[in-house]
Amino acid sequence: MVCLGNICRSPLAEGIMKTKVSGDFFIDSVGTISQHEGEHPDRRAVKTAANHDIDISKQRSRPIKKEDLENFDKIYCMDIAVYESVVSMAKNEEQRQKISLFLDVLGDHENAEVPDPYWGGMDEFENVFQLLDKCCNVIAKQLIAKNQ
Repeated sequence: MVCLGNICRSPLAEGIMKTKVSGDFFIDSVGTISQHEGEHPDRRAVKTAANHDIDISKQRSRPIKKEDLENFDKIYCMDIAVYESVVSMAKNEEQRQKISLFLDVLGDHENAEVPDPYWGGMDEFENVFQLLDKCCNVIAKQLIAKNQ
């Protein structure tokens, strides 16, 4: 799960996804910038997740590394700028094929972006949570079906 700073959208997506699949899957989140490296998620993201009985408070922001494109089977980007940044890191077509926009899994949001709630209030964080949760349901079903 990739967003800009790895303090709002991607930590929420990581936390949500971990509640939907078993520990057999390794779920992580990163950002395309290192500005918040080592920081915990935004307090509003932590509170929103906690309101849904998900604890993301111990997560720490980290920037994406080239190795992530080798080590992960799928890389979900929260918006087009993030997508373009991650794709530019790919060294081959195999890596490029792993990268997609997060909302693409819904099928009816082609090229749509998960809005960044950073400049908004708790309502924006809740709206983003609901959208991420909906997508994570689809991704979890795909992962579970693929691994049966």
